[in-house]
Amino acid sequence: MALKPDMPRAWQRMLSGRRLDLLDPSPLDIEIEDIAHGLARVARWNGQTLGEHPFSVAQHSLIVEMILKHTYPDMTASSLLPALLHDGAEYVIGDMISPFKSAIGQDYKRIEERLEAAIHIRFGLSPRLSSQLKRKIKQADRISAYFEAIHLAGFAQEEALQLFGAPNGAETLPLPIKPWSTQQAQDAFLERFHQLFAQLDA
Repeated sequence: MALKPDMPRAWQRMLSGRRLDLLDPSPLDIEIEDIAHGLARVARWNGQTLGEHPFSVAQHSLIVEMILKHTYPDMTASSLLPALLHDGAEYVIGDMISPFKSAIGQDYKRIEERLEAAIHIRFGLSPRLSSQLKRKIKQADRISAYFEAIHLAGFAQEEALQLFGAPNGAETLPLPIKPWSTQQAQDAFLERFHQLFAQLDA
């Protein structure tokens, strides 16, 4: 269907050929390959990190899921997969740092929530996570941010503790904090997704 000349374009074309409407996203227009491709190319910390490569959202997402699995060993794939996908919306809207999100306000949050719900539906998850699971994922997210802050983003340990809290025993985990190449992050994200997705109906 042809667009009217005066209609603003609110969709983005993906490499898969899908056209995703950012304001009214359909689960049918979401592909995991597009998500992995995008997240592997979105830099955390606005790119202000050490290393030969940017530290990608895809790599961060893997770390968050690792921390969650370590903290709650009995957690099933239906809870671990949302952790892997917790920043999934950023494959189209990018990774805005928290201070900027706060400045923008609720408009950004509404777009992010719609995209997150569509992603969850696409992969057989509940559109809205329980408050308990959201809290656990956020805890793992903050622990990952703590390690990223001190190892990659130039924060002193004391400052990172104040901003993100204590790592709660995750210091012993062999977390892949050194930034990977884009392809390595993309491949690892896809591999872990398919592992978890295969366990949903197991």
